Amino acid sequence: MEFAKVLELAKKYEPEMSRFLRDLIAIPGESCDEKGTVLRIKEEMEKVGFDKVEIDPQGNVLGYIGHGKHLIAMDAHIDTVGVGNLENWKYDPYQGFEDDEIIIGRGASDQIGGMASMVYAGKIIKDLGLEDDYTMVVVGSVQEEDCDGLCWQYIINEDKVVPEFVVITEPTDGKIYRGHRGRMEIKVMTKGVSCHGSAPERGDNAIYKMAPILQELRSLHENLMDHPFLGKGSLTVSEIFHTSPSRCAVADSCWISVDRRLTAGETWEYAVQQIKNLPSVKAANAEVTMYQYDRPSYTNLVYPTECYFPTWLIEEGHPVTSTLTDAYKGLFGKDPVVDKWTFSTNGVSIMGRYGIPCIGFGPGHEDQAHAPNERTWKKELVDCAAMYAAIPSIYIKEYADKMPKDTENLVGIKK
Repeated sequence: MEFAKVLELAKKYEPEMSRFLRDLIAIPGESCDEKGTVLRIKEEMEKVGFDKVEIDPQGNVLGYIGHGKHLIAMDAHIDTVGVGNLENWKYDPYQGFEDDEIIIGRGASDQIGGMASMVYAGKIIKDLGLEDDYTMVVVGSVQEEDCDGLCWQYIINEDKVVPEFVVITEPTDGKIYRGHRGRMEIKVMTKGVSCHGSAPERGDNAIYKMAPILQELRSLHENLMDHPFLGKGSLTVSEIFHTSPSRCAVADSCWISVDRRLTAGETWEYAVQQIKNLPSVKAANAEVTMYQYDRPSYTNLVYPTECYFPTWLIEEGHPVTSTLTDAYKGLFGKDPVVDKWTFSTNGVSIMGRYGIPCIGFGPGHEDQAHAPNERTWKKELVDCAAMYAAIPSIYIKEYADKMPKDTENLVGIKK
């Protein structure tokens, strides 16, 4: 492979990538409202010469390059979170800002920058005639911010798109990532009896029952399992709700949402039982359950799933890791840093549920995700486009015949 030509073309297309990313940022596209973003991506894929572009019934956009027997996927979720408090933004989150080095706007790092780089990687492959015995499918996936991996449950089970491996283009700070902790969403509910607030002793206040549970959850966080590579399990209380007949009444129910991050060795059953075992939970006779997700996509398709997102980790010496390491060395003349994400990605389904190896390399930085004045770096858009263009050929020539029949999830989480 002529790495210099790949990188030269990626640099040449920086203005087009930047313009395309600015266009995507300008289209509000929160989870379940991605239609405008998807149509704009489809338009750009067709413009640069993708062989086929489809939108599936859930609303994911899939663009294909090549017609070979080895199916390789690259994924960017193209939904974003909301903008939060506008007072924290220096620039309009959708009109954004651009200079010679950075682009600012909601989704710049998390993670439509990855889509901009992937689309122009397809153009580089076409321009340089890099097609080989592979088919590359570039996926713009929906609803990830709401429910990580749901899109790929649909793509694998219903679209019957089952790649040999998937490049996740979430932000990696210029590193190669080979796994991350899993997560789950847990509901803890206490129940009481309402009465008039002027005589609270006549009732049973569900909010008071929750108070010691909150303290014990805070302590539990400090004592969760650790792992030398993936890091420590964690939890935080992310929401609190209640019901009461009025402001002048004792609350008759209270419930909280717990964001639980799972490291190696922690199953969802284990995490739920940990909370059930807390003395305060037992004393309050609190209910501990896992949330379910059944929100319709923008196409009005409902594809329900439990809010459990498995931990995953592949070997540092896996052929997929080696593919990206070789591409990085060839393009940039130095060894990459191989690490892991702190947050969660669609890999929870692709590798966590289905055992299809994932590897991460994407423009942007994790600390920009969900932050005001979110930004990405143009150099990283260029570097990622070059990587995505080089990966398929290197895989076919060097590693396709070395792929294991099954890739072990090194954390041993139950599927």
